[in-house]
Amino acid sequence: MTLRGALFSPDGALRAPWRIVLFALATSACGVIALNVIVGPLALLVTPIGVTVDRTIWTFLLALLGGHVIMVKWIDPRPWRFVGLDRAAARPRILTTGFVLGAASIALPVVLLIGMHWMGRVPNVGGSWLGAAARLSFFLLPAALWEELFARGYGFAVLRQVWGWRAALLVTSLVFGALHLNNPDADLRSATLVALAGVFLGAVLIVTRSLYAAWMAHFAWNWTMAVLFHTAVSGFPLEAPNYKYVDSGPDWATGGPWGPEGGLAAGAGMVGGLAYLFARRRREES
Repeated sequence: MTLRGALFSPDGALRAPWRIVLFALATSACGVIALNVIVGPLALLVTPIGVTVDRTIWTFLLALLGGHVIMVKWIDPRPWRFVGLDRAAARPRILTTGFVLGAASIALPVVLLIGMHWMGRVPNVGGSWLGAAARLSFFLLPAALWEELFARGYGFAVLRQVWGWRAALLVTSLVFGALHLNNPDADLRSATLVALAGVFLGAVLIVTRSLYAAWMAHFAWNWTMAVLFHTAVSGFPLEAPNYKYVDSGPDWATGGPWGPEGGLAAGAGMVGGLAYLFARRRREES
């Protein structure tokens, strides 16, 4: 095989492995620029007025956004629809669908656990619910977006093009689960359920053809736990003024210190969401 044959397919397109390598390089370069030119100076600027900028989250987000622009606009020219970031994918109805799916898939299991007395509300330190909700939203929105861009953005689109959606969904979901193994109190069960969450969010992307919808589902899932129920999210305890919900049942159901998304009740919620999504896909294809 010639060098050109190793780099390019017969139709002249850059082969998938090289596209992913170039995406990783472009993202890394954008990350260095983002941290030193944008995020670092911005964090220093707003600290005196009491605003906290999570440098890691914003650096990852800007790096991935830059990597997507470089690939889709210049190195591997494609319409934004290729990665589910076109204008049609941002229609309010699609965003609302993603948000409702994400919120319902975790809210219903938590309500069930509360009804079974396996989770209960306890008092916590006082504070402003609205203020905490605003701060948590400012944290959770970009966190959900960078994870979606990483796990279900350009890389997912390339794998889907080459291997099909099933293989792309499997590989990216396993990577998504592994991404959370370093979180506090992570174990095999929590990683498996995060991988299932990757399947769920990937299904949102596939069915709605919108990465924005997957972002909204991801954000709503975390927001529901953090803001409405004041539980831990992926092992991290977050700001919880006035009350919080704690588990009093078996960890396999409640998730224990990881938070409710680490229990089988949340797994059942995601399976229900998947059933809805694929039923909808079959209706649209018929």
